[in-house]
Amino acid sequence: MEVIVIESKAFQELLNQLVERLQPTEKELNKWIDGKEAMEILHIGAKSTLQKMRDNGEIEFSKINEKNILYNRFSIEEFIESKKSKTF
Repeated sequence: MEVIVIESKAFQELLNQLVERLQPTEKELNKWIDGKEAMEILHIGAKSTLQKMRDNGEIEFSKINEKNILYNRFSIEEFIESKKSKTF
């Protein structure tokens, strides 16, 4: 068995780096996303499909103005979860 010895300061720095990498990024915490990112998450290629999902109330959105619509990331994740199938 190999034993590795490091100074406590170096160990603390290593722990700090690990914690930093494990913390969610700003992007992951962003509640509202644009249409392009929503389409990527949903694996859809047409804006009309996104429009249909809005019209059907399947995902939450916020219409900032005529050209800018933001989508709720969590409602998209909930929509995906609602479509999952249980295995046997």
